[in-house]
Amino acid sequence: MKQLLTFIIILATALGLRAQEQPTDTVVRWQYTAEKKGAQEYVLHITGTIVKGVKLISTTMPDDALVYSRVVADSAATVGAITEDGSLKKEKEAVLDNAEVKYFEDKIVLNVPVHLNGEVKKLEGSVNYMYLKGEEAGGPEEFKFKFKVDASGNLVSVAAGLQEASSDAVNSLKRSNIKLDQPVIVTGEQVHEKKSLWGIFLLGLIGGFVALVTPCVFPLIPLTVSFFTKKSQDKKKGIANAITYGFFIFAIYVLLSTPFYFLNSIAPEIFNNISTNVWLNLVFFVIFIVFAISFFGVFEITIPSSLASKVDSKSGVGGLVGIFFMALTLALVSFSCTGPILGSLLAGALSADGGAVQLTAGMAGFGFALALPFALFALFPNLLSALPKSGGWLSSVKVVLGFIEIGMAIKFLSNADLVEHWGIVKREIFFAVWIICGIMIVLYLLGKIRFPHDSPIKKFSVTRIAFIIVFGVLTVYMLPGLTNTAWANRKLISGFPPPLSYSIYNNRAKGVEANVVNDYEKALALAKEKHKPILIDFTGWACVNCRKMEENVWTTKEVKHLIEDEYILVSLYVDDRKVLAEDQQFLYTTTNGQKKEIKTIGDKYATMQTENFINNSQPYYVLISPDEQLLTTPVGYTPDVDKYAEWLKKGLEAYQKVK
Repeated sequence: MKQLLTFIIILATALGLRAQEQPTDTVVRWQYTAEKKGAQEYVLHITGTIVKGVKLISTTMPDDALVYSRVVADSAATVGAITEDGSLKKEKEAVLDNAEVKYFEDKIVLNVPVHLNGEVKKLEGSVNYMYLKGEEAGGPEEFKFKFKVDASGNLVSVAAGLQEASSDAVNSLKRSNIKLDQPVIVTGEQVHEKKSLWGIFLLGLIGGFVALVTPCVFPLIPLTVSFFTKKSQDKKKGIANAITYGFFIFAIYVLLSTPFYFLNSIAPEIFNNISTNVWLNLVFFVIFIVFAISFFGVFEITIPSSLASKVDSKSGVGGLVGIFFMALTLALVSFSCTGPILGSLLAGALSADGGAVQLTAGMAGFGFALALPFALFALFPNLLSALPKSGGWLSSVKVVLGFIEIGMAIKFLSNADLVEHWGIVKREIFFAVWIICGIMIVLYLLGKIRFPHDSPIKKFSVTRIAFIIVFGVLTVYMLPGLTNTAWANRKLISGFPPPLSYSIYNNRAKGVEANVVNDYEKALALAKEKHKPILIDFTGWACVNCRKMEENVWTTKEVKHLIEDEYILVSLYVDDRKVLAEDQQFLYTTTNGQKKEIKTIGDKYATMQTENFINNSQPYYVLISPDEQLLTTPVGYTPDVDKYAEWLKKGLEAYQKVK
């Protein structure tokens, strides 16, 4: 459990940072500009800030030296004699057999004269450098630079080293006219409904109760409770130990969420970047498929025996330490059953608005559900006799969970597909997979499908019949999702399948269609042309609540009329990975002083949302006038149609005041 979660955390951090394209150079931080000296003649000024304790080797070292640095350019230019600004030092280095080395510390500026060979539109090259750090020599490492030739013949740096945002670029994100604390009409209590912490806790609780009835956990309940109550000569002490054991189970699962609090300090939208990261979603897809195959009995996923044995050996220690390691042993040995359920909770909470806090709430619910029986049966040991005996029904639980895992896996593949627009998991494909899983569960519970490890069904219990009915009804409910009819919108599961517009039917109704754009500047121009206010929709391709609003609220007659006839709707996707044109990329300094690279459409609009509205959740709705005056208090997820319609009407009332 610990190793897998550590891997997931490291992977999530790495992919989240990659999604933001943070600079990774840890030895020298480079920046570069170009100075025009004449026709086709330029001097590149490449500045390196050197990490303390590092000696950057000079470009003046000869080719036959053990260490050296060089600047090279592509065939578009010829490089002249390089000069270096900084404090050049010479020293014999023992690590290089006392060879004399020229190097710089702290800072260096490379002045590189270049001549462009003919009419070229861009210049690319690199600094290939070596360095000394302590008793080690490092490199050669490569820093790439890239310039484009503008209309005036100047070299403008792009891509590899983004420049600080110009005033125009800053204004494109931080809109000076939008004043969050000065709406024309204050709508009072902000309508921003989202899952409460108690709601997330309840979901975790349900997941924990499901984990209790798996073969890895259920048989341990009576064994563990009996161990504590019989081992201790003092009955009260036995009960106290069992309760303490339960508390440690709860605490272990809560502690698993703590590393994610450090992720939240990296960037406000880090959890959104993680949850919508294509590669991370594909990793979860593969993991859940593997878990499903394991649940079908093809193989068993277990923690390495050496790790489990090492932890189990500690459980023999007396007192609280021993009880803690017994709880940790339970978490490890039950992983093959609890892991997939816990993984579903972890992945779902990462995409939630509350990030780490909601993850903690979910983990707390999961841990509490697992811990509750151990404390409860220790207090009331007579209840143990009421527990059903372990048997073949536990294997049936695992198989059913296996089919559910396949349904969850397709959700992660769908997230990646939506963000990248591959067109692999259209809405009807998604429904087909879920329907097939539902049919397979019903057939399995009816005994029509059997696995080698299954026991024969002697009789149908009330519980089995109840589950057959439940899964049968859910499967029938999903069937219209395959059609091109008004019944295709399945409101009970709205948000989980891809949106109605992401369909194999090209003529399917798409909800709100008039006056919809996905570019903020175009929306402003259209609003001024048509003299209408703007509805800003901060959304995401993988946002569940966004789809619920679009399919259940926006499609109602009153709301659809208000949006299409009275507003200009601009939907800004904060998880869009499409790369901006090179001349639109820049390095932006946020309000809190953080440097952030704006390279994708998602970077641009996620930053716009956090900078102007101090909010990074989706959906998030804002009403402004064509001159960007805030009309009402912004709102978030608002499933109540009447409330949302009233909010839109308040925006129109405010617009009449400012016209």
